[in-house]
Amino acid sequence: MRLCVPIPCFFKNVDFCEAIKTVASLGYDAAETYHWKSLDLDKVKATLDETGVELLSMCTSEFRMTTPEHRQLWLDGLKESCIAAKKLGVKKLITQVGQDTGAPREEQRASIVAALNEAKPILEEYGVTIMPEPLNTYVNHPGYYLWSSIEAFDIIREVDHPNVKLIYDIYHQQIMEGNIIPSVTKNLDLIAHLHSAGHPGRHELQYGENDYKVIFDAIDKAGYTGACGLEYGPLMDPIESLKIAKEIYGK
Repeated sequence: MRLCVPIPCFFKNVDFCEAIKTVASLGYDAAETYHWKSLDLDKVKATLDETGVELLSMCTSEFRMTTPEHRQLWLDGLKESCIAAKKLGVKKLITQVGQDTGAPREEQRASIVAALNEAKPILEEYGVTIMPEPLNTYVNHPGYYLWSSIEAFDIIREVDHPNVKLIYDIYHQQIMEGNIIPSVTKNLDLIAHLHSAGHPGRHELQYGENDYKVIFDAIDKAGYTGACGLEYGPLMDPIESLKIAKEIYGK
């Protein structure tokens, strides 16, 4: 399993391109980010080419999927994000689905499915995979609609397209459902990317209640060939934290 460095988690006040160079110097070959609009895309692409670091994922610029009235905004945001992704060689985009509006859940779910179905031609045109993300509602995202990985997997199956997969965040799902290893290993065909953090606290993996060595080993043995983002707020010095993460969990 490749370990991936989410730049905003570790390099809050550092030029993005300098952060990519640091990631490469630490022996990582994969990174990701969230808000791409503030980036100089040409400069970033040159730095990625220079360092050999692959930018695996970014976020879409619009997240509201639970309401039909916002669907075109989400689709427009998806297209502009796909254009940026293609320029940077990014193959995956993370999207959130938005807050629970209070409407019946079956209506909100139908809106999410409809948005993903309408996204298929855009995804095919740009060769990008869209990844809806279930999040925890107990600690970090109160009121968010898609908290259950079970429902999320069902949505991916219903949409049934190779460019529509899930991002499975182990931290979020440890809070909401637990049962991490079976949830991941039985649904590998539906998962395009992983995120990780120690729980409680969302810090280094080794400081939480999960044994990530066991989790990663089981996922590797099940045949996962993707990456896992180290999406946590380091308690240690960020560089030291990344060094230790690679020592403990790097292959």
